[in-house]
Amino acid sequence: MSPTTWGILSTAKINGLFVAGSRGAAGVEILALASRDESRAGAQAAELGVERAYGSYESLLADPDVEAVYISLPNSMHVEWSVRALQAGKHVLCEKPLSRHPDEVERAFDVAETEGRILMEAFMYRHHPQTRRVCELVAEGAIGRLRLIRGQFSFNATDPADVRLLPELDGGALMDVGCYCVSYARLLAGEPEDVRALQVLGGHGVDVGFTGAMRMPGGVLAHFDAGLSFAPRDELEIVGDEGSLFLEDPFHCRVPVIELRRPAGTVRIELAPADSYGLEAANFSAAIRGEARPLLGRDDAVAQARAIDALYRAAAR
Repeated sequence: MSPTTWGILSTAKINGLFVAGSRGAAGVEILALASRDESRAGAQAAELGVERAYGSYESLLADPDVEAVYISLPNSMHVEWSVRALQAGKHVLCEKPLSRHPDEVERAFDVAETEGRILMEAFMYRHHPQTRRVCELVAEGAIGRLRLIRGQFSFNATDPADVRLLPELDGGALMDVGCYCVSYARLLAGEPEDVRALQVLGGHGVDVGFTGAMRMPGGVLAHFDAGLSFAPRDELEIVGDEGSLFLEDPFHCRVPVIELRRPAGTVRIELAPADSYGLEAANFSAAIRGEARPLLGRDDAVAQARAIDALYRAAAR
């Protein structure tokens, strides 16, 4: 497979993780990077070893050598620039969450279909073998019948200028880290039938603390808390009627270990290290070449936006 050539829109910190992972991924070549500030683009391109730097997003989209675009812009800009990139003939991998508005997600995928291009929401943890193994264990009945999913994801954002604290950029704990908890619960149990939520506002008017509860099909309960003002935490517990699974690092997947806890004792299931960003980029590149299917598509992205929208509406009530 000939390498797929990529451009990156923004100079976000996450670009370093994406580029590092992509270097070891099959069929991926990071060719260009763009910012609205040419000097900033040049500085990050030099730091990450990216060949081309552009002082506008439009310039990168006009580069005929760029086949795919990774969008790591602030949340409020995801759909706009996904649509513009698709209309420029690029395939688009857009950082999560694509949007909190289901109709906007539908619109973006409509454009992708019209343009004959691939659009995927970038939940990198979904590509990791740890996540696949969790799904297998639940499906195999390792914990009996699934009953409860508990997620926690937080950190303390102390910089007032952090984009995650700005409402005009669709910041907030649910959008930034809580969306992972929602995504994992949906992956294991389906789409929520009812939701309840509470939030604490901070920053410049965003949810810096968010807790949600969801009733899933088959009587499964899911609850989570997410924070931009809490100590760092990253946990997932999946409870059945015969045992449970516990993951200390379910979302970053840096140390992939699953604890299978049953009355007779605990078994540690250790997996080989793998780079989620590299696996994500490799899957997307293979999909562009027609050699694989994108792991995530329209249905998952729209359902994710619906769940987030329902949680925010519940919190507002």
